[in-house]
Amino acid sequence: LVNMLKTRQCLHGIRTFLGVTSRIWGFFMYILRKHLRTIIQYQTVRYDTLPLSPISRNRLNAVKRKILVLDLDETLIHSHHDGVLRPTVRPGTPPDFILKVVIDKHPVRFFVHKRPHVDFFLEVVSQWYELVVFTASMEIYGSAVADKLDNNRNILKRRYYRQHCTLDLGSYIKDLSVVHDDLSSIVILDNSPGAYRSHPDNAIPIKSWFSDPSDTALLNLLPMLDALRFTADVRSVLSRNLHQHRLW
Repeated sequence: LVNMLKTRQCLHGIRTFLGVTSRIWGFFMYILRKHLRTIIQYQTVRYDTLPLSPISRNRLNAVKRKILVLDLDETLIHSHHDGVLRPTVRPGTPPDFILKVVIDKHPVRFFVHKRPHVDFFLEVVSQWYELVVFTASMEIYGSAVADKLDNNRNILKRRYYRQHCTLDLGSYIKDLSVVHDDLSSIVILDNSPGAYRSHPDNAIPIKSWFSDPSDTALLNLLPMLDALRFTADVRSVLSRNLHQHRLW
């Protein structure tokens, strides 16, 4: 009997030890993943914004300053909220920030992941364009996300939300004329072709992003966005890319 009690105590001690070890290992892996994600998200990237030549400067002075309309979800960020049974982000991946908002009198937490290089992207394009946020999300959520992305830089001042969209056959369509009546100077970056189907000649398609830490889509767009600001009418260039809108 004494031996049985000792054996049970020993087994209990082993289980306790394994349980504590498992929790410590899980916490260690969480910290490691968070650190690696930070390195990937904020790794040093470059897009040389060289001084303009006299010809380029004269050209830029001869055309209107352009407006870049930015979608949020799956374009600049991805988020999931409490209660999602099958989140698209791998379990244990730490979010870049957590938002707590009240929707229909119920508190909801959103776990928000920033697309790789989004901070650098916004820093660069804000020097070239007037930036506008246009999301089909509710204002209480979209405004909070935009505030985090802006990070007190005052570069995302103009914002449009679900109430500014047109609901058609269950889809929210973004009418760019709400942003500005001169469509020759507006570019929209959105992962959903349905959102800009009224203005495909003004759109740059981008693949939906959920969790891939090696994604470079925002960086890849910088040369095109750099060049577009010199055009008299962005549609003269973007209308040549209409075949790409069916890809995603």
